[in-house]
Amino acid sequence: MSTSSEPAARPSALRDRAVTIATNVGAQVLHRAEKWVLDRSLVPTTPFLPLSTFPWTGRMENMAPVVRKELEEVLSHHQDLPNFQDISIDQASISNDDGWKTFFFKAYGFRSEANCRRCPETAKLIDSIPGMVTAFFSILSPGKHIPPHRGPWRGVLRYHLALKVPEPASASGIRVGGEEAHWEEGKGLLFDDGYTHEAWNGTGDVRVVLFCDVLRPLRPPADQVNRALIKAIGWSPFIQDARNRHEAWERRVEGLRWGSNN
Repeated sequence: MSTSSEPAARPSALRDRAVTIATNVGAQVLHRAEKWVLDRSLVPTTPFLPLSTFPWTGRMENMAPVVRKELEEVLSHHQDLPNFQDISIDQASISNDDGWKTFFFKAYGFRSEANCRRCPETAKLIDSIPGMVTAFFSILSPGKHIPPHRGPWRGVLRYHLALKVPEPASASGIRVGGEEAHWEEGKGLLFDDGYTHEAWNGTGDVRVVLFCDVLRPLRPPADQVNRALIKAIGWSPFIQDARNRHEAWERRVEGLRWGSNN
């Protein structure tokens, strides 16, 4: 005998399956184009890059105390924040518990106006970064380990601004292409997530970074091709599904009080 929830669950499962297939096909296409793009990179193609690669990284570190203050309000709602895989279903392959929370600002053309209002100074800072693709608070619970994986497209570079790094700082870190680094509060890390990488929080408190993906500087015509691909990704079923999931989360928490900005 079928239950009343089965009809609703079946379309949801089919939608998830369709999004997963589209994501996998898209990733295969992107991987084939990567060598052509990397051959035209204006910056190093190493696992970690110097922060001087982008002049705006200095401004990010200067503003870290302001961003951290807004983060504290977000963390007061920790249990209400979405798990990454609840927004982006492809993350379920690397995280299937509630140890990786997110608070999105921007992603592939989508902007969370509600979250930007909740953290206006952070949103203003993000908006000032040239080539911004994705930005969110990435929150790892105590003991959380994100296993080795790689990003879908090396036309972007990843920046972490460390906002909350519990002691001992050496107990949490990130390994990219076999090279290991540790976050330092108020400081940034810049790396290429197209390399196999993993991250962990071996402390007893949450670790939080402002996670940003930005366009890789490229020579023409690779730069124009890269921008077109990023725009196309924004219209893909994967991103549209993530947008719908995030908007559903926003509706669920609409009645919560978020400090003086609400």
